[in-house]
Amino acid sequence: MAYAALISLKSVIERLLKSSEISFVPPSKKIIKSAYKQLLSLQEVLKRFDNRNRINSERVNALDGEIREAVRKLEDVIESRVSNQFLSQSEEIHPLLVLSLDMVEVKNEIDSLNEKLKKMEVEYATELEDRDAASSRICFGGKKSKMVGLSDQFQEIKTRLLDTMETCQLMPMYLVGMAGIGKTTLAVELFEDPLITSHFDGRVFVTIGRKYHLKAILEDILAQMNPETDKILLKERDVKELKRMMYQNLKAKTYLIVLDDVWNMQVWDDLGRLFHANKNRCRILLTTRVENICSGSDIYSIRLLNKEESWDLLREKMFDEESPWPRFRFSPQASETLGPALCPSQLEKAGKKIAENCEGLPLLIVTVADISFKVDKTKEYWKKTAEKDSSVFMDANDEIMSKVIFLSYEYLPQNLKSWFLYMEVFPQNYEIPDTKLENLFNAEGFFEPICYIIVGRKPTRKCTYRKKSFMTWHMYNIEAEKNKFFHVVDSYNTTLAQDVQKSMASFSNTRSLLCFGLYHKYPLPICLEYLRLLRVLDAVTIRLYEFPMDVLKLVQLRYLALTYDGNLPPSISKLRNLQVLIILRHLSIINSCEDLSYLPIEIWEMQELNHLQITGSNLPDPCGAILPNLSRLLDVSPRCCTKKLLERIPRLEMVRVQFDYARDIAESSKGGFNATFRCLEHLTMKRCHKLEEIPRRYFGASIMLKIEMVDCNPLGVACANEMEQWDKDRGSNFRSFSFRSSWDD
Repeated sequence: MAYAALISLKSVIERLLKSSEISFVPPSKKIIKSAYKQLLSLQEVLKRFDNRNRINSERVNALDGEIREAVRKLEDVIESRVSNQFLSQSEEIHPLLVLSLDMVEVKNEIDSLNEKLKKMEVEYATELEDRDAASSRICFGGKKSKMVGLSDQFQEIKTRLLDTMETCQLMPMYLVGMAGIGKTTLAVELFEDPLITSHFDGRVFVTIGRKYHLKAILEDILAQMNPETDKILLKERDVKELKRMMYQNLKAKTYLIVLDDVWNMQVWDDLGRLFHANKNRCRILLTTRVENICSGSDIYSIRLLNKEESWDLLREKMFDEESPWPRFRFSPQASETLGPALCPSQLEKAGKKIAENCEGLPLLIVTVADISFKVDKTKEYWKKTAEKDSSVFMDANDEIMSKVIFLSYEYLPQNLKSWFLYMEVFPQNYEIPDTKLENLFNAEGFFEPICYIIVGRKPTRKCTYRKKSFMTWHMYNIEAEKNKFFHVVDSYNTTLAQDVQKSMASFSNTRSLLCFGLYHKYPLPICLEYLRLLRVLDAVTIRLYEFPMDVLKLVQLRYLALTYDGNLPPSISKLRNLQVLIILRHLSIINSCEDLSYLPIEIWEMQELNHLQITGSNLPDPCGAILPNLSRLLDVSPRCCTKKLLERIPRLEMVRVQFDYARDIAESSKGGFNATFRCLEHLTMKRCHKLEEIPRRYFGASIMLKIEMVDCNPLGVACANEMEQWDKDRGSNFRSFSFRSSWDD
């Protein structure tokens, strides 16, 4: 997390140096630039971490923590100084005037931290020197494993392995999936299948792992190709000679070679040419958790177990009479039936719930079963175990996290680790609009633009749906707490007010405050006086009856989202750094344009605004001013959609309009809203329950227009269908319609 802290401070300094509203008191600019130069040097060293496979992780992680704390301390010093000077000067001068910044008083502290970072940088670079890598080892051997489920994928991959014998090209086959999903078990099952065994002259199964030596891998492969070979003699040969021996073996026989747990394609680069010695007879099967290393058409994503398969696996593990520790039970033939292990009827309901809570991950099911097997199988115990926060699940999660899942997190590039941790800020099964994620990323300041990756998105939707595995959620929360990345206050605690106040006071250097959970109809204390360095304040779930004036002292604020029915104060313009302003209303029903209020004229002084959502309010006349960075203007009335006003927002990309159709559509014909409609590329109409007709004159066909209707009046939908058919009959494709109900989501 040192990298995220570094990017955050780097962006802070860049904003200060580039700001046209700041004048540095000499030699303040020189002091700031010296810190910036040190950050650039340190960033290059941290980037090297991503390209090293063999390092002393324990010491590097310790250094990472020390660097993180030093960088955060330097950031606190700079931002506290800036905030204090801005607040003192903003009371005396007009918000549009230039503020002077004096960093001389903190020069010694900045210089001291710079020297500390230099020493850490040297030590960190030293620790990145190559260490002796762990030897590759042969994974396969011993008693045959049994597996429950995945018989469909087994048959598909097995058929492909045998069919490819007729082709003339050597293409590796990939089994891809998260840690613990059963890739290795499936590979072993294929490796041991009688038909495959008889089809190849020889078979090799080698685990690669994150750390490996090419020489050790070659020795392992040759030892399996020629079991009678003296292993001591193999160790005496160099890599070149081992490659020659392997090449000769591959030319003489047909082989199935399984490379298990591949983390990058370096091993393929090292061995690929050797496999081509017998391109139409040698088959390569790779298992990996890293999807982006795969190429070609033979990529098989291993699925999670369904509910029935999960229960079968848990039942076999707990009640199979063959062994107290059976791992899997598997039927490679779809028609073959294995007798199910018997489970006492009084335990079945709780047992199925336990299996369901494992979310289809075989490793978690087996681990939970291992822990539960040692305890008496009583109804009371199983009922308690069925709860996701039970000690059994927590112990199982911790065991898997430390041994398996955490390796995937550690392998992430530096700039993605903070992204994964940040996503865990949001509750499980939480829908996050893409625009909200983008706004938060920009406001937080510790993400690089390359990190803007949206996961789990449905192609036709504009929301990122976060259905998280409990195990990964648990792991990332522990990691976040360890790195002091975020802190969770129990929003359902009866002593909420006291908890919030204590938490705020103890985390005075907090940069973000996000409120989730059920909507609170009554105001709750936010205690902003403790959080002077806030960049993000998202409190739309809390209804405010008065505007929190302490917000205006948060001069570092970049993202502000509130639920408030009143008018914004003119002094809102003091928030010079604000990029996102979202003001929702508790009373969201607006009867007509006459009921709407206007934002203060000072809103036009907020030059950094990029996203403005103002339910129930409108922008006032700009009087010649502009909002140069505003790209989204949401939930305004048609009165905002005038040529005079929109011309003062040169970078505007999206407008979302809320209006009473009967009154506002008539009003729009007088004010030019019609012309704006004719420039639309995408129109979404939501919950238009009174819309019975769509006048064609408001939706011209000068450009391609996509119209989406969500939860609208059936008569309006029928009218849209008629328009679509009318266009088709005339060979026109300027308009396309889609219809959706929120009940389908």
